[in-house]
Amino acid sequence: MATPLNAHEAYRRYRQERPAIEQATELTVAYIRRRAARKHLTCKVDGRAKEVSSFIKKAYHKGYKDPWEEISDKAGVRIVVPYSSLLDEALELVTGNFTVIRVEDDRENPGFEDRLQYPRLHVQICARGEEMDPNGSPYQCEVQIRTEAEDVWARMSHSLMYKPGSTADIPSDVRRSLYRLIALVELYDSEVERGVKALAEHPDFTRNNRLLAEAERIYQTFSNHPYDRELSQDVVDVLVDAIGEDPGYAERLVEFAEDNRATIERAYEEYGPSSEQFLEHGRYLLVSQPESLIIFERLANASYDLQDTWEGNLETRLLTDMARIWGVRW
Repeated sequence: MATPLNAHEAYRRYRQERPAIEQATELTVAYIRRRAARKHLTCKVDGRAKEVSSFIKKAYHKGYKDPWEEISDKAGVRIVVPYSSLLDEALELVTGNFTVIRVEDDRENPGFEDRLQYPRLHVQICARGEEMDPNGSPYQCEVQIRTEAEDVWARMSHSLMYKPGSTADIPSDVRRSLYRLIALVELYDSEVERGVKALAEHPDFTRNNRLLAEAERIYQTFSNHPYDRELSQDVVDVLVDAIGEDPGYAERLVEFAEDNRATIERAYEEYGPSSEQFLEHGRYLLVSQPESLIIFERLANASYDLQDTWEGNLETRLLTDMARIWGVRW
């Protein structure tokens, strides 16, 4: 067993190893995003290595006997899903694809039905990648899984109630009012879920919406850049006709993105919204849109069908720019 480190020793070690921990965190986030797209799970995934200043403050203020071992969120990942019934899917994604050290799931703990509390759902895992600590062990990562409403509440309450030195100054009635908001969080989650399911069964929720949702999920594994959803809807209306009746297309789009990941990443880097090509020439608009993945797939596998469908419906230059990027010449 390793010798316990005091707060200062743990701080020095963390400062030295943080770059490796940050790399392991980035690889873990990227992998979860790709697995979520393959699972058709709508979620937002982000992560960070704990700031050095936060680590040393926690090491000193919490009174740990061994801060290095007891601070479990040196690497942290957060998965945020739209509503509560997707929490189990996110949990299964994590436990099914990583080496799990422990799961902390407070959602079904008996004896707390009469209390308002934030139900913790954390998974401690071994991070992805080849980065190892000096002892030869993989770095650990704490994965938090929340709904969007829970995430808003958690961030709000943390900023108000858990800053060092501020807790004692909050009146008990104010603290109670903040916890009462959890009831609204639960109500919000259930109503969002009810609305999503009703919309999915509605005849106006067309194949176009499902196709765009699929493209958005995969796009998030490549880029966090904001995009114009109204433009996406206009383009997808045309792309649906270029695909035709293909019930397995969603799976094929995921496979295409994985098989061509390096090529697509290079296209986004060279022609995306922060690229010199985009900023200087104002072209390649669709590269910054999630439907670009569908366009690239059609250019690779059915370019003439795509061209025929596009003509007369959308500006020709938008497609010729994308074809130039993918190396297609008509």
